[in-house]
Amino acid sequence: MKLVPLDDRVVVKQSEAEEKTTGGIILPDTAKEKPQMGKVVAAGPGKLLDDGKRAKMSVKKNDQVVYAKYLGSDVEINGEKYVILKESDILGVLEK
Repeated sequence: MKLVPLDDRVVVKQSEAEEKTTGGIILPDTAKEKPQMGKVVAAGPGKLLDDGKRAKMSVKKNDQVVYAKYLGSDVEINGEKYVILKESDILGVLEK
């Protein structure tokens, strides 16, 4: 099964939550914070504009992105967890 986003939606594979703090304390599942970073696995064609054309997407497949906390829809497909976000919910792209 393949998830294809519509319009200005982006499908992101979340990074794993931190297992322990920088001080070495191991965190239980209830204390782990939801990650705000991930890898784009699919991007829609872009937002439909009033003139019928599509706006160009700012992100593309395989971009590492940082997105706003508590936004997007969590989905699970074939045992993998993803977040579906609007392009405007993405705060930035991480560059190497």
